[in-house]
Amino acid sequence: MDIRSSLDGLKTLLGVNPATPAAPSRAQIGKPAEEGSLSNDRATLSSAGNEVAQAAADGGVRTEKVAEIQAALQAGSYSVPASAVASKVVDSMLGGGK
Repeated sequence: MDIRSSLDGLKTLLGVNPATPAAPSRAQIGKPAEEGSLSNDRATLSSAGNEVAQAAADGGVRTEKVAEIQAALQAGSYSVPASAVASKVVDSMLGGGK
């Protein structure tokens, strides 16, 4: 049983035009995958991914500040003024909070 002919039959039944895959040329047969048509595939990161990668590379974590906040959270003494939260939300909405 040829799987391709069964898939083409299913596509015909569903009303999908079966596309015939291009047969590899004699020059491509036996070549490693990196030399074939897949060698042109690329992956890109979004701008958020780039920012995260850059922050990780820069070592932008202030460990002392993180330790202070963790200690205050555990002690129950960490508080942020509502005005500061509101200010950051407004700044973020206006595009100034980068």
